[in-house]
Amino acid sequence: MPQPLKYNKKFDELNEEEKKLLEINKRSIADFVEQSSSISDVNYATRNAHAKTYAATEGTFFIDQNIPEELLPFFDNEKFDLTIRFSNAHLKIKNTEKDIPAYGFAIKVKDENGGLIANFPLVNFPLFPTNSVSHFLKLFTAVNRFYIKKWSSIFSLASQAVKIIPATFSLSFVKNIFKILSKRNDFILSFDYHSVGAYRLGDNMIKIKLVPLSVNKKFGRKLKIKDALKNYFQNNDYTAEVLIQFCYDLKNQPINKLNVEWKNSPYIKIGEVKINKGSLLDPDSCTNELLSFNPFESKIFFQPVGKIQKLRDEAYKVSMQTRKKINKLLHGKSYE
Repeated sequence: MPQPLKYNKKFDELNEEEKKLLEINKRSIADFVEQSSSISDVNYATRNAHAKTYAATEGTFFIDQNIPEELLPFFDNEKFDLTIRFSNAHLKIKNTEKDIPAYGFAIKVKDENGGLIANFPLVNFPLFPTNSVSHFLKLFTAVNRFYIKKWSSIFSLASQAVKIIPATFSLSFVKNIFKILSKRNDFILSFDYHSVGAYRLGDNMIKIKLVPLSVNKKFGRKLKIKDALKNYFQNNDYTAEVLIQFCYDLKNQPINKLNVEWKNSPYIKIGEVKINKGSLLDPDSCTNELLSFNPFESKIFFQPVGKIQKLRDEAYKVSMQTRKKINKLLHGKSYE
């Protein structure tokens, strides 16, 4: 078996133009969050992405007994406590019967004392629509401004969206588009969930995949997703395998090319995520909306890798700081 490629901080480095665009984007994030309660017609400030919370729950990560010996230093307990948030990727909370099937499965891994080990925001679509940091930042900024200024900024949004289209024509991206469309009516817990970018595992780099076991894809089709999840966890346990892939070479497992899947890197099972029935957290608790899943708050040897991943650190911080400030003003100490 080949040796995994080692992490290098050069994978994360932004150029000067990208840094300037990031500062502009951060301002647009703060502006969006400040107006998000009006945008989504709710009584609190929302996230800048994955705004809708379907449910939050406690869970457990059980380490596989047959985990490769070289991985044991990273998983030195038999199990780890989890906090999990299920969400929709849309920036705006829509009170509709049917949401777009773009789901989040964000995991907070904790030690026995409740201390944070790692955050892993996973999604049900494994790829990203562009490899260009500049194009993404310009598009994300245009999207934020569109929600704030509405139709006066539609041409700016359209012009940036057009620049993204060529990167979506990769074979991997097209294949996964058709796959997600074929599953658009499936139950949220029946999807596989992925880390779109790479993460460190010590000096190595990996991708993560969550594969559910024995979940009926037709469950709760007549219910709203929030109600379906509540119904499911009232009566069922949930189990998913946790698999990882190692980066061995950049040709087959590119770090900064997120519109293609990794190949020639076998999946290795490292454990299982389990959620026991009855583990849902109070859906009306303010705490759920203050949960942060910034992967850069993780221990250093579990942090994200890559230029587009690097953007998440500043974006999460701005969004969280602004949300906390606004919600504290709106609701006082209940949001502290």
